[in-house]
Amino acid sequence: MKKNLVLFVTLCILLSGCAPHFHLDFLGKDKIQEVVLIKSKAKEKILILDVSGIIGTSLSFSMFEREKDLLSMVYHRLEKASEDEAVSAVILRLDTPGGEVTASDILYNEILRFKEKTGVPVVGLMMGLAASGGYYIASASDYIIAHPSTITGSIGVISIFPNLQELFTKIGIKVKVIKSGEMKDSGSSFRDMSEEEKEVFQGIIDELYKNFLEVVYEKRKKALSFEKLKDIADGRVYTARQAYDLKLIDKIGYFDSALEKALSLSRLKEAKVIAYTYYPKRKTNIYATSLKKSSFLEGKSLEDVLPSLKSGFYYLWLPQLSNFYQ
Repeated sequence: MKKNLVLFVTLCILLSGCAPHFHLDFLGKDKIQEVVLIKSKAKEKILILDVSGIIGTSLSFSMFEREKDLLSMVYHRLEKASEDEAVSAVILRLDTPGGEVTASDILYNEILRFKEKTGVPVVGLMMGLAASGGYYIASASDYIIAHPSTITGSIGVISIFPNLQELFTKIGIKVKVIKSGEMKDSGSSFRDMSEEEKEVFQGIIDELYKNFLEVVYEKRKKALSFEKLKDIADGRVYTARQAYDLKLIDKIGYFDSALEKALSLSRLKEAKVIAYTYYPKRKTNIYATSLKKSSFLEGKSLEDVLPSLKSGFYYLWLPQLSNFYQ
């Protein structure tokens, strides 16, 4: 029996690159669990909700993970929290460089929908990095706090169109494209982009950037003008102190500050702090994240990164990008 189990697991690992998603529930804890991180006699709860890693819909491929992307992870937890009347506030803990435009916008709107549906306040707590799409999502919070060493900002849009023409030429691969119109293969990885195509994509970038500005301005309009926002939203990142001075965040602090604000907004003196996870034993304290972090480029070669950099538009801080495609 033990030998058969080992053979089965080995086969799953070998086939993981092309096999469908396997889910092995050895511990019998298939449903998401609520764990208490800070105890209290109060029945009210404050939920820690982690947004960690690249924001997207198809960036995790482990056959052992129950949830395959950050969007579904966060959405599932918001839905669970909305069904629990004892959840009185949410601390949205952000540690992300951003990600896909659509996924970022969906998460932003799901947080707004959650607040409207439940009346529950949301406090954004920025960790090491909350840039671009991370800042976009934070704008759905009622109050934004950053750690003293947080890097944030990077308000802007970037498009990714890898050009593999020279690589294919070197290895002898030719691609024939038959199309119905001149622009049908715009952004193709098999050839250089024309000036007309660049203008088309720049128009898309400008529209998405305008949407980003409007989202941020809706949150910060009491603190800074739209013209001032445009001046500082040139894609650069800021330290927590710089972001505070520029009115992009509300406070510099730590978890205690976020908890204090969450209690204040929900008009509570105390509450237990909880999290949702499939792995209760690993979620043991307020600093143990329940979501798998994605250090997108750390320890990876260009060959590792290319498959994840699918063509598209991103609210993403990716400073190494220009070094890859020169």
